[in-house]
Amino acid sequence: MSMRKIFTHGVLLLVAIVLSLCDVSAGAPRLVVNIVVGSMRAEDMVRYADNFQPGGFRRLLDGGVVCDDAYYDYANTSTPAGLATFATGAHPTVHGVIGARWWSHVDSSIVSLIADSKSHPVPFSTGAICCSPHRLTAPTLGDMMLYADGRSKQITVAVDPLSAITLNGKSGVAYWVEKNKTYWTTSAAYLNSLPAWVERYNSEGGNALYSLGRWEPIGDVMRYHNSEVAVVEGIKGRTTKLITDVELKHGETLYEQMCYTPSGNTMLLKFAAQAIAQEGLGSDEVPDVLNISLDPARYIVENYGPESIEYEDMLYRLDADIADFLVYLYAQVDNHDDVVVVLTSAHGTAPSYNPVGGGERERFNHRQMEVIVNAFLGARYGSDTYVLGFANNAIYLNHAVLHAKHLDIATIREEVAVFLLQLRGVATAISATSLRNIGYGEGRQYLMQQSFHATRSGDVVIDFMPGWMVESRDYRSTSHAGYNYDRRVPLIIYGAALAPQHVGRGVSIVEVAPTISYIMGITQPWASEARPMIEVVESAR
Repeated sequence: MSMRKIFTHGVLLLVAIVLSLCDVSAGAPRLVVNIVVGSMRAEDMVRYADNFQPGGFRRLLDGGVVCDDAYYDYANTSTPAGLATFATGAHPTVHGVIGARWWSHVDSSIVSLIADSKSHPVPFSTGAICCSPHRLTAPTLGDMMLYADGRSKQITVAVDPLSAITLNGKSGVAYWVEKNKTYWTTSAAYLNSLPAWVERYNSEGGNALYSLGRWEPIGDVMRYHNSEVAVVEGIKGRTTKLITDVELKHGETLYEQMCYTPSGNTMLLKFAAQAIAQEGLGSDEVPDVLNISLDPARYIVENYGPESIEYEDMLYRLDADIADFLVYLYAQVDNHDDVVVVLTSAHGTAPSYNPVGGGERERFNHRQMEVIVNAFLGARYGSDTYVLGFANNAIYLNHAVLHAKHLDIATIREEVAVFLLQLRGVATAISATSLRNIGYGEGRQYLMQQSFHATRSGDVVIDFMPGWMVESRDYRSTSHAGYNYDRRVPLIIYGAALAPQHVGRGVSIVEVAPTISYIMGITQPWASEARPMIEVVESAR
C-alpha cells in the first residue's frame, strides 16, 4: 500500500475516532440553511467576484470553509440527481434518482419520479400536479434529523416541485409554486392543508410583489464580463451580440417571470425568510433545516446561456438578495454560531457553443438516433418497436418485444452499444449488462457507472464528447454531460464558529451531508457514502 493511501486511511480512522468520542450535540447549531443555486459553475465565484458586494457571496467566501475543488462524482449531472446527491450523501447508483422520469423495464410505461395520483394537492393548488416523494428510496439529511427528534422542523422551498421534493425527502414539508397564480402549495404527502401564514401570503398575492416588469442591468454594464444579450434592456448594440438561436421565454405570465427573470430568486428568498419567522426555525433547543432551491438561476442559464448578460446580471441580483437574506437570517437568532449556511449548486452547465474547432454548436439529435437504432434492429430481427425512448443519457429498449421474439437482451444491448459508436457526438456507449457486472475504478466509465441504477437506468448508456449536448429549441445550455463544466460547483460551509479557510483538495458533494450531520450531532444519512470533511471536523472541535 502506498504512503498516500496509508495516510488517507489514517485520516479516515481519525475522523471515525472523533465521531465516536466527541459529543457535539451540546453545542450543535439550531438551524442549517442549505442554498442550492441552479446551474452555477465553480468558476463563477472567481469570474464575477469583482462585481460582488461585501454582504452576499463575498461574505460567505471570506468567512466560510470554501472548497475550491468541489465536484459531483458521476456523469449524468441532472438537477434531481444533484439535489438528491447533496441531500443524501450518496451517488445516483445508490439513491436511485437518475432523472425526472424513466421507462419501466417491467411494463414499458413511463415512470415519473414525483407524480403520484394517490396524493392530492392541497387548497391554493389550482393546476398543480398530484405528486409526492414516494419513489425516493434514500433518506435525506432532513429525514435523519426528524428521525432523531420529531420536534425538529424541515422546510424546503423551490419553484419546481421536482426540486422541492427531491431536496426535501419524505419528512417535513416541501413548498413549490403552482403555475396559474403562483400560489405556494404542497402535497397531501406532507400536509393536508397549508398553514395559516402560507394561506395569508397567497391571498395577499405575495409573489407578485417581486415581479420584474423591466429587466435592466443592476450594475454598470461596462464592468460586466459577458457580451451576449436577449432581453436585458438599455444595452443592446453596445459591443453586445444578440441571442437569436433559440425560442426564448421572456416571462410574459407571472409564473414565467418567476422562472425566467431574477425576480424568481428574490421571491424564493423572501418566502424562505417568512418561513424562518413564521415557523420559528432555529428558535428552540432542537435543530431545524431550511432548504432553498434557486431554480430560476437554472432556467435563466438554460434559456440564455452562461455567456449571456442575462445570466451575469441574475448573479449580481442574487448576490444582493443573498446579502439581504443573510442580514434577516442572523437578526432572528441570538447567537450567530447557532446557524450554518451551506451554499452550492446541483450541477454546472455546458457552454452555449464549443470553444474548440471554430466555436460551432455541437448538438445530438436523440430522436433521429432512436429512429436509426430502431431501423438497425429491425433490419436484423424484423420490423417492430424496439426502442421506447431516450432519457438520462440512455436508450431504453422494449423488453416486451425482445421477450416475444425470444431475443437475448444482453446480446441486443451489446449490439446497440457497438452500433452507437458510429454516431457523431458519441464518445462511448456501455450496455447495462456491463455496468451491472464490471466494476470500473476510474475514468469516464467510472463516472457513467456512478450515474447508473440497476432498476431505473436504460439499456445502453451514452457518454457524449466534450462540448456536446442533446439538441433542443428550448435551451442554449444544459448539464448532463458530466465534464468539468457540469461537475465542478461552488461549495461553502459558513457559520457555527467554523474557522474560515480554503480547502484545496478535491471534495465530493457526497461529503456534505455527513459533514453537516456531524455538525448537527445527528446520525448521517443511512445511504451516505463518505466520512465528514476532516477540515470541518477539526474546525468544529
